[in-house]
Amino acid sequence: MKTKDFFYDLPQELIAQDPLKDRSSSRLMILDKKTGNVEHKIFTDIIDYLEPGDCLVMNNTRVLPARLYGFREHTNGHVEILLLKRKEDNIWECLVKPGKSAKPGTRIIFGEGKLIGEVIDIVEEGNRLIKFEYDGIFEEILDEIGVMPLPPYITHKLEDKERYQTVYAINNGSAAAPTAGLHFTKELLKKIEDKGIIIAYVTLHVGLGTFRPVKVEDVTKHHMHSEYYKIEQSEADKINNAKKNGHRIICVGTTSCRTIESAANDDGTVRAESNNTEIFIYPGYKFKVLDRLITNFHLPESTLLMLVSALATKEHVMNAYEEAIKERYRFFSFGDAMFIK
Repeated sequence: MKTKDFFYDLPQELIAQDPLKDRSSSRLMILDKKTGNVEHKIFTDIIDYLEPGDCLVMNNTRVLPARLYGFREHTNGHVEILLLKRKEDNIWECLVKPGKSAKPGTRIIFGEGKLIGEVIDIVEEGNRLIKFEYDGIFEEILDEIGVMPLPPYITHKLEDKERYQTVYAINNGSAAAPTAGLHFTKELLKKIEDKGIIIAYVTLHVGLGTFRPVKVEDVTKHHMHSEYYKIEQSEADKINNAKKNGHRIICVGTTSCRTIESAANDDGTVRAESNNTEIFIYPGYKFKVLDRLITNFHLPESTLLMLVSALATKEHVMNAYEEAIKERYRFFSFGDAMFIK
């Protein structure tokens, strides 16, 4: 299986640059994973495809304003860092630009001294371990001086930070949003619950590994970066009870899917646990828990496109993407959605 098999040509103007005024008014493509048939709907129509007893699994991670702009102490050279993963209380693995000037011992001043970072080590792929000094609460300082880490294909400024958060985001720690969840409003979630659909919340802190391009020719040689996830017992019980009673498990987004598949036993039950996952799902993978998926439209040759192709076949997915381009759907993080039924 070659990476180039997952390439498609996307006109630049179809990359959504801004969130819609109403989250749930985006378009929704319905893709039948068995036949490849496609229907065109609006996201609020998702409720018509959910049945009482179904379990909707959502990732309640919250995106940190993880991009920081600062100056090197003594030289005043500009530095941009992206917080990727907390290693210890005040030590983070970070992406640093320019990397050449961030040698161990380099000190970086952020927010006029509200936050000071010292590079203490260089780790895999040239990422840096940075130890931070500050007075007060780290997350509050980040809220004040940090910037939302929007993907590079979004060039417009985000006016409201909360539009890159789901309405149910509570657990700080992501470097990117679980974007399939951005379509849900509190009103829509209430209607879904009123219909008798169970909502289970899991946490996976999205790292940049999820979005890193696949650079190897052979898909199976690609290595995923590790991401932290957590499933509480109460939420595992919801998923397992729905499965046991013959109901469907529907994941909102690839991150929720990867979380429950990482914590799955061979019998399709889910363990309550905290762990790290490097799971890479591509065609040929046999899903243990997931039955259906709500997802956005993903980048060409990405691991996320490979994941949806594992569920609905590469042929059906690539045909659906062709149709989406023809119908002028909006793509990527702030774009439209797909329900694979």
